Amino acid sequence: MKERTSTPSTQDYLKHIYELTQNGRPASTNDLARELDIKPASVTGKIQKLAKDKPALVEYQKHQGVSLTPSGKKAALEVIRHHRLLETWLVQTLGYSWDEVHAEAERLEHVISEDLERRIAAALGNPTRDPHGELIPTDGLKMPNEDTTPLSALRPNQNATIRRVSAQDENLLRHLNDLGLVPGVRLEITDFSPFDNNLTIKCGTQYFVLGSNITTKIFVEVVNSSRR
Repeated sequence: MKERTSTPSTQDYLKHIYELTQNGRPASTNDLARELDIKPASVTGKIQKLAKDKPALVEYQKHQGVSLTPSGKKAALEVIRHHRLLETWLVQTLGYSWDEVHAEAERLEHVISEDLERRIAAALGNPTRDPHGELIPTDGLKMPNEDTTPLSALRPNQNATIRRVSAQDENLLRHLNDLGLVPGVRLEITDFSPFDNNLTIKCGTQYFVLGSNITTKIFVEVVNSSRR
């Protein structure tokens, strides 16, 4: 049986630390404070407490950042699983759009029971991705492997399929939806500007010029990496 981490505040800390450390480096207290919209001094106090818990949920060294222990990672993946299953359920069952679900899932992720989690997963057919294409941790709290590349890394004559959009900004998600740039869509890169890093992409019969503020948030599976 999975153990629930005690408070919503702790769950939020662990979730954000997990996301900030996906590059393999510890998360800084300033980055964590920005993500949580909390003063750095308060963040430092909280992570020091988490590091002293039994079992410890984080590893923290002053000026070197914070990372998750195995117990902390397991707890983070549990709340991430709740969040992404809830987003999927809200879209598929209740008719929410993908730009509406984040705030609702943020509220609900802390309170659903493990039984409700299992029932939601079963009712949805045990999905592996949420509406934004983000991977859903397994019931055993493992994050599936993924081989994706930021759209910003592609160059002309490469083709790719959008797998996920790593963004919570409602306006951006609505904009991408209006353009038809959603998970599962096939793209072709037709031009690249080295001066501003803009990409020109072809999607169906339409062409779009996208800046790096968008292309860094779209992750794709390269279908054809040949270049002329």
